[in-house]
Amino acid sequence: MLVNFDQLPEDARVWIYQADRSISEEELKTMKPEVEAFLKEWTAHGQELKVGYKIPYNRFLVFGLDESMSAASGCSIDASMRFIQALQEKYKIDLLDKMNVSYKHGEYVAYKPLNDFKKMVKQKSVSPRTIVFNNLVNTKAEFDEYWEVPLEESWHSRFLK
Repeated sequence: MLVNFDQLPEDARVWIYQADRSISEEELKTMKPEVEAFLKEWTAHGQELKVGYKIPYNRFLVFGLDESMSAASGCSIDASMRFIQALQEKYKIDLLDKMNVSYKHGEYVAYKPLNDFKKMVKQKSVSPRTIVFNNLVNTKAEFDEYWEVPLEESWHSRFLK
């Protein structure tokens, strides 16, 4: 059952897929219906899943799952990974590389390999107050509160030392 992401409960589980580039408006016109079709059919052991999604900044694909109705199973998570891989192939976009960092540069969302970002921190090209995206959050509440945080308040803060 597809619902508005904002209607999911605070304890809904989230998965964040960070794109290595902005998703164009043209791509979004075809991608959104594909995502919605997948999520409407996404099940766990034949049980309907209550899910929502959003695509913030045309850069992240975020799935949310209300596990109070039915939890994700290994098979359903595998199905979602196959879907993400198919999106990657179709749109020539990387959504699964966790070794990169996205951060705000003014209103623009920048994307750097982790090693380059570490160098930027050491060179003070980014500050402790630079907003970074913490894609390790697990729930909708964490997403709402701790997804966009200053570098000094994120796991990235270890690079400041």
